[in-house]
Amino acid sequence: MNQSDSVREVIHDLLRHQQLGVLSTVGQGAPYASLVAYAESEDRRHIYFVTPRATRKFTNLSANPGVALLITNSINRPEDFHRAAAVTVIGRAASVSHPAREATIRHYVAKHPYLEDFARSPSCELLDVRVDRYILVQRFQNVTEYRVDHDVDHAP
Repeated sequence: MNQSDSVREVIHDLLRHQQLGVLSTVGQGAPYASLVAYAESEDRRHIYFVTPRATRKFTNLSANPGVALLITNSINRPEDFHRAAAVTVIGRAASVSHPAREATIRHYVAKHPYLEDFARSPSCELLDVRVDRYILVQRFQNVTEYRVDHDVDHAP
């Protein structure tokens, strides 16, 4: 396994095994972070989450769709400095349109069955982060960037 394969494997494991991430948006010239439950597409080129429309994060995304999403396996213990990994997903968020909406909600609910009513609420929006790149940090200071090529058929 080469380094690129190893990086993709760590990213895949983090996305698959974690439930929550910290979403960063920008609004009124200031950053804003919020906790979101997410689901990743099989090819990991898209990250989906649901939010009520009456939130600061949705207002921010409506004005500026650029996002960063931090996902980590940290357990808040000293060993995290040597064992934890974190991936920052950089991309652009957009609402999921109706032709893909039902299949995407089913996919999201498969990972988060306890959020089905929330995901289907008329006051909520289903969002798709089209991933531009992943920035993986391991062992506290080993940083690797992986760019997603949406024009080539390969999974990160």
